[in-house]
Amino acid sequence: MTWLDDIPLSFIVVGAILMALAPFHPEPHLVEKVRMLVEGNLVKPLDIFDLIMHSAPLVLLVLKLVRVSQQAKALQ
Repeated sequence: MTWLDDIPLSFIVVGAILMALAPFHPEPHLVEKVRMLVEGNLVKPLDIFDLIMHSAPLVLLVLKLVRVSQQAKALQ
């Protein structure tokens, strides 16, 4: 996980926000794909790919925050 330490947190935050909200009109893909997943309509490969691509930066952000938290605890 040292590769994650090399990525600045601000870069991941900006990427996560942009990918979660893109496209801004009429509705963000992430919201649309999560709704489709909940309703059971997420069956097309392109829709699954969209969900993965738009949620990947959020997953990276969570991993980075967990990593930073673990490093802060180790320093105490």
